[in-house]
Amino acid sequence: MGTLKGKAAVITGASSGIGEATARRLAAAGARVMLVARRGDRLEALASELGNGACFVALDLAQPDAAQALLDAAVAQLGSVDILINNAGILRTSPVDTFDLDELEPMIAINYTAVVRTSILFARHMKANKTGQIVNLSSIGASITAAGTGVYGGLKRALDAFTEVLRIELAGSGVRVGLVAPGTTTTEIFEDMKAHGQPGWDEYIPPMVGDDIARAILFMCEQTGNANAARLHIYATSEGF
Repeated sequence: MGTLKGKAAVITGASSGIGEATARRLAAAGARVMLVARRGDRLEALASELGNGACFVALDLAQPDAAQALLDAAVAQLGSVDILINNAGILRTSPVDTFDLDELEPMIAINYTAVVRTSILFARHMKANKTGQIVNLSSIGASITAAGTGVYGGLKRALDAFTEVLRIELAGSGVRVGLVAPGTTTTEIFEDMKAHGQPGWDEYIPPMVGDDIARAILFMCEQTGNANAARLHIYATSEGF
């Protein structure tokens, strides 16, 4: 309790799953949290439940101006930002013959472009303050080559590379950068697969839950001194990848 007291954290994709669990963990550790997602009603209810100055912004992060709008809102409501958790993401899987190309740009926008935009803008803000923590959510899918996962896995692999370079660029600035790559975790991300008659990946094995990943994110945010937990891969115990 209290390891993040006095810290201000922005969490994207906070209306459910890993993002919601992370908001709960960070708030319980003393952080003031700003919740970000499209579903304002869920965010409002969660912010009210968490208390301790929790606030929210309903945004579509796929929009090019969303990252700047988010930073402006965070500075206005929190004063400054100590922690950024880039968690929002979507999953669409299909082989070449059936992949819906209309899904391509939204996947790129949410899973990569939005993360890059927010990371860069918040990194500048944190660097000016000489302190901060950025955590980007990737996936073990970045290193798995399987039919139907090329777009999702490719974007996560690109995110891994971007995050590692960002860490190197910010070394010595007071801003830590880390990447958390979850294995199979039961969240709403699999709803589209199930809606199209495909089994969700969380149906094949006993999956993790959002709080399993949230505890790893909290650990990363709790690092002090010269320590930077730069990369955490969290597998379900039954995964053999």
